[in-house]
Amino acid sequence: MTLSNRRVLVTGGAGFVGSHLAERLCVDGADVTVVDDLSNGDRDRVPDGAAFVEADLTTAGALEGHLTDVDLVFHLAASKHVDTDRPHGQFDDNTRMTRNLLEAMADADVSELAYTSSSTVYGEAPRPTPEDYAPLEPISAYGASKLADEALLSARAHSHGLTVWNFRFANVVGPRLRGAVIPDFIEKLQATSDSLTILGDGRQEKSYLHVEDCLDAMLHVVAHADDAMNTYNLGTRTTTSVDRIATIVADELDADPDREYTGGERGWTGDVPKMRLSIEKLSAVGWEPSLSSDEAVRRATREIRDELR
Repeated sequence: MTLSNRRVLVTGGAGFVGSHLAERLCVDGADVTVVDDLSNGDRDRVPDGAAFVEADLTTAGALEGHLTDVDLVFHLAASKHVDTDRPHGQFDDNTRMTRNLLEAMADADVSELAYTSSSTVYGEAPRPTPEDYAPLEPISAYGASKLADEALLSARAHSHGLTVWNFRFANVVGPRLRGAVIPDFIEKLQATSDSLTILGDGRQEKSYLHVEDCLDAMLHVVAHADDAMNTYNLGTRTTTSVDRIATIVADELDADPDREYTGGERGWTGDVPKMRLSIEKLSAVGWEPSLSSDEAVRRATREIRDELR
């Protein structure tokens, strides 16, 4: 499958991963429309080559008229805060967005959807975690909403002719990332270089995937997997601890801070302290990440540092 000259709609396309995806699709020759309510995104991130629609997908009818002749939808729009103080509202928002999108796609006879899920659907699972691991027991409302969305998509795929590419992300890093551990450490050290507060005990250890590798993997799977419901982990074979991230960031900022820990094995409520996804299924369709977790963290640190200067 080639996306050149195809009409593609990207929900959440003004956000971190979404804006990078919209750019890549434009470069590849797709006719791109970005839909975003700008609650988490930035209008300036939408590439010049893409059309832009400001719309709230929690509202029924928000996509009316915007799916005409669309070939493929990439659905990235979501409320993403794992430690939200409104878990039930977050669950309702995320599942409502997906339900409204599916109804609009059915009305417009659009039959292909790529969805960005999350490693959080697994909860605290043995590592490396394969796609067929069970039971899926998320420990956050965010993870629960992603799992519920996957169920909605699976039902539509198996009963109504929808083709779904379902991507369970590890931690994706790179330019434009905000509200995550790397930009948090950079901002703290830029403000005060002699001390650094670290959430939890610093031993949390997860896989980090650079956004460019993430895009490559998504587009590769869309091109090479053709089942009704195609679920793939996207990550690396390696992990990086929060303490190691602190070392990398301090090194790139030429700082040597004293470290203070808030304590506990979790950085926040709903945090999964250890995560590494199996990518054997991804490898079997011919794709491997170009960067290890450490390499992805270091590259992202340099990119975000330069943005925040």
